[in-house]
Amino acid sequence: MILLDGSLGEGGGQILRSALALSVVTGQPFRITRIRAGRAKPGLMRQHLACVEASARIGCARTTGAELGSTELQFEPGGAVAGHYEFKISSAGSAMLLLQTILPPLLRLDQPSEIVLEGGTHNPFAPPFPFIALAFLPRLRELGYDVQVVLERAGFYPNGGGRCRVRIGPARSLTQGVWETGPDDPIEWSARVCLAGLPASVGERQLASVRRRLPLAPDRCGIEVCPEAIGPGNTLHLIATRRSGVEVFTGFGAPRVRAEAVAEEACAAAETFRASGAAVGEHLADQLLLPLALARGGSLVTSAPSEHTRTNATILQAFLPVQIALTPETEETWRIQLQS
Repeated sequence: MILLDGSLGEGGGQILRSALALSVVTGQPFRITRIRAGRAKPGLMRQHLACVEASARIGCARTTGAELGSTELQFEPGGAVAGHYEFKISSAGSAMLLLQTILPPLLRLDQPSEIVLEGGTHNPFAPPFPFIALAFLPRLRELGYDVQVVLERAGFYPNGGGRCRVRIGPARSLTQGVWETGPDDPIEWSARVCLAGLPASVGERQLASVRRRLPLAPDRCGIEVCPEAIGPGNTLHLIATRRSGVEVFTGFGAPRVRAEAVAEEACAAAETFRASGAAVGEHLADQLLLPLALARGGSLVTSAPSEHTRTNATILQAFLPVQIALTPETEETWRIQLQS
């Protein structure tokens, strides 16, 4: 039984999500105490409980303490089973974080699976759908994993109600991931606005603001209207494409927040990334650690690792015989190296 302290490092929900995924993959049970101790409302919230219940179903696991508000959980997996699964988060909880929790064990099976997820798809403080589709999953396919995703309905905060479908096939021969860049790998920028229940002028103002700060041609900008979304919603996605991969930076619209302020939020993150010389952004680097560890390891160049990333590395090493080295390379960049 692996014992985990949920207050470790940044003390958030990622400790639980990584532990669930790794437990189902490896067959090792775990017990976690002080769940989300670093948050204003500790314990299992609805979206965290959804991750526990989905992992238990896929991994044929027994659980103790799986209830709202619980600060302790024991999870004893059986074995992962491929199949068709449907999971719904009744609130606007992030369906994308749920996906990242249950995806690793299904990626490693020799039978295909299909997952239908309902909940938030365009949430602040979680990877939005365009980030998953354009930045995260293509890197997994580079490693040899077979996974495709389709957005059937956008779900904006706070109403949720989004729906996406994920198809997973047996992985081909897995390879190491090596993501680094240089001066001969320039960024090509594009921008996409997602709107639901709001006038097109909101997106037009956001794109005009972006074009004042980034080298964006008019034909690299677009507005996508989401008529089936529940309630109003708005996100702006700045997409950085180069040979070493894609990054996505998002600004989230909110009541009483000017369209220009949303654009400034996304541009600030994009410009910080461009100036750093990193190949992989801070959040994507964090999320790639687990699939890299389950493949054949590898390395990536990113900005200074967050406390979130350092905590995630500690959890990975509790379940897997993997060495993770975080080493500064320049004033702006670090190399993360994984070796099994």
